[in-house]
Amino acid sequence: MPNSINSKIALVASLGLVSAFGSIVLISHWWRGQNQTNFVTTPTTSFGNELFSPVTAKASPSLDESRASFQLAARLIDQNQGQSALQKLQNLEQDYPLLAPYILLKQAKAQELAQETSQAQESLLKLVNSYPDSPATAEALYLLGKNNSDYWQQAIAKFPYHPRTHQIIHQLLEANPNQTKLMIVLVKYTPDAQGVDQIRERLVKEYADSLTPSDWQTIADHYWQKWDYGKAGKAYAKASVTSQNLYRAGRGYHLGGDKITAQKYYQQLIQQFPDTEDTAWGLRRLATIVDKQQAISYLDTVINKFPTQAGDALVEKAKILDSLNSNASAQQTRQLLLTKYTNSDAAAEYRWQIAQQYAQKNDLVAAWQWAQQIAINNPKHSLAPKASFWIAKWATKLGRSEDAKTAFESVLMRYPQSYYAWRSAVALGWNVGDFDTVRQLEPQVTKLSSNFVPTAGSEVFQELYQLGLKTEAWNQFRADLLNQEKLSVAEEFTYGLMELDQGKNLRGINRISELKEQEQPENQAEWQKLQQTPAYWQALYPFPFEDKILKWSEVRKLNPLLVTALIRQESRFEPEIESSAGALGLMQVMPETGKYVAQQIDLPNYSLTNPEHNINLGTFYLDYTHRKYNNNSMLAVASYNAGPNAVAKWVSRYGLEDPDEFVEQIPYQETKGYVESVFENYWNYMLIYNPEIAQLYQQISKS
Repeated sequence: MPNSINSKIALVASLGLVSAFGSIVLISHWWRGQNQTNFVTTPTTSFGNELFSPVTAKASPSLDESRASFQLAARLIDQNQGQSALQKLQNLEQDYPLLAPYILLKQAKAQELAQETSQAQESLLKLVNSYPDSPATAEALYLLGKNNSDYWQQAIAKFPYHPRTHQIIHQLLEANPNQTKLMIVLVKYTPDAQGVDQIRERLVKEYADSLTPSDWQTIADHYWQKWDYGKAGKAYAKASVTSQNLYRAGRGYHLGGDKITAQKYYQQLIQQFPDTEDTAWGLRRLATIVDKQQAISYLDTVINKFPTQAGDALVEKAKILDSLNSNASAQQTRQLLLTKYTNSDAAAEYRWQIAQQYAQKNDLVAAWQWAQQIAINNPKHSLAPKASFWIAKWATKLGRSEDAKTAFESVLMRYPQSYYAWRSAVALGWNVGDFDTVRQLEPQVTKLSSNFVPTAGSEVFQELYQLGLKTEAWNQFRADLLNQEKLSVAEEFTYGLMELDQGKNLRGINRISELKEQEQPENQAEWQKLQQTPAYWQALYPFPFEDKILKWSEVRKLNPLLVTALIRQESRFEPEIESSAGALGLMQVMPETGKYVAQQIDLPNYSLTNPEHNINLGTFYLDYTHRKYNNNSMLAVASYNAGPNAVAKWVSRYGLEDPDEFVEQIPYQETKGYVESVFENYWNYMLIYNPEIAQLYQQISKS
């Protein structure tokens, strides 16, 4: 720790850092239509060329002709012109072998339209026999199975991931609902589909004895992903014995309130898998449900054996020592954290805790010094943007305006996509809107072009996507990855893009967001390269329903990017999503609120899962919360989450002299995080979709 306040306090480890965005702030909206204007140049990073290929890829004239014939045939089939389609498909299987299975499928459909039934059957059989592994064959098996159920069984066995197979299974379950194996397929491959939750519960309650460890794994993983930890723990206990499954079994029982059973699985984990990271977690969890001396013993094992979790174990040990009045030992333990594990997340969190304590005492120099150590030793920790921002705030209060300016600029450069980058931009005078002016801001919103195609996946997938056959491309991509246990960063990213393309916005955004959780150095490097591409950031901050958002934002005189930011936080752009409290749709409108607002705006027939209606109702309510708080968007957004009464109490208690301090004092952690997330979203939408701010950022990132 620095001892003298006379010396210049270093604000951050280095100020000459390359922007994480580089040239990426203007991002091509790759899954949109082609009739949009692109206002940026293509990024120059080599990774962009590796990950994406232009739609207008070079091709030989014969290939271009084959593509044109195939696309025209597809359109003719959609228009029920079977005979004309057959003319375009003639000999195309030989001329265009890459898509031969799909050509045969189109040929069969055209023949059916032309009432050439026997020829259609022959084409389907040829497809099944000649291309047994192609996803197109699943379509053929579905059609053939209408007259011979053996083909449906073949589809279930060969293509369990395919939507046609799921359609088959639903039909079979309607006839006989007691088919366990069919139910398992739906639970595994369509976990979020309508009605599958009921199927899963039925399997657990009625067919538990007939489920295999693999079945239990599927069920347990879904419970875990849905944060239903009590049920997950019971399911993991019946899955195959792995370190992760034993840990999750213990943790599930632990969170479910059964500490005795939890101890049993934690102990089994420690005995059978003594050297895994799961065991380190198990030891730390076990330390919370045993006596204090035993807990210290478990934590010492973590400290001595698992360096990646030693920092957290030291903090937990120090708290126990405090409770035992062993203050000197507790202090020694914390000092060890700061010296031996200075780069750990636990050290960053402890430093911020101490910095806050000094700030509350108005000892801003000491707070500055402690926060500075986070910027230096823990620059990748999630607290680093906050610590760096508050260094700037404290420097301002201390009258050190140049240091403050340097620190604000550092936040912008080092953590450009963070909430604190927006707060820093406001402090530096950027035209991005502050809490009390962002509503009135009318930013230019530029729709971006779609110039790239993801290149992870097979050549067939690429070709289908290039032709605009998105459904076929999605099925082909899933088939390409079917037997891979671990996907590459590029494959995971492409998977997320395809989910967005399918309208599965929650899954797509979350999948792409989770790419930052890379453990292997080579994967971290690949993710860092991916961050330099336009599509990465636009995939994280997509703009579906933009026409409706722009329309109702204009009607309500709201900043459209603030509305978009709120929708992203509320629903991840899922129009039919429902919260545990019953809120529905894009803007998560409560039914009683929707009913009241609908009466106010004379909207007698509405649905909260209809995007148009939901945005209409939601923006009315957001306008109301703004008017209630004199157009202070921070209070309006907090009120949207916690309710006007709660926010009124906080304003009365804390005042609004410093809005940043007010945000820090919000007593509901959910609401505090909500406010920060909404405005972080807003800032990123400004960087991506507003050319003025995007260009300004590009200029300073190059300086």
